[in-house]
Amino acid sequence: MFAVMATTQTPWGTARAVEEVTIPQRSADRRFSTVVQLLELADGEQLVRFSYSTSGATRRGPVTLRARDLERLRAGLAAAPSLRRVLRGGAVAR
Repeated sequence: MFAVMATTQTPWGTARAVEEVTIPQRSADRRFSTVVQLLELADGEQLVRFSYSTSGATRRGPVTLRARDLERLRAGLAAAPSLRRVLRGGAVAR
């Protein structure tokens, strides 16, 4: 997990990445990562984006997590308090 300030385009407009948790994964010889980001629009509305990356490039499409990957996500959320609150259904102060 690390704090990020990059911007990205969403269907609701440009959003900045506030927090991110990256979960490294492997299947046989393939290596990839699932990325969970807390995004924020200019008006303060928050979005959560799930994606995956291969060779450092972000990809769209379905994201699949095994039970042990969910444990790693929970561990990563310990360092991402705002993202953790949003995923638990709590509001984050704007």
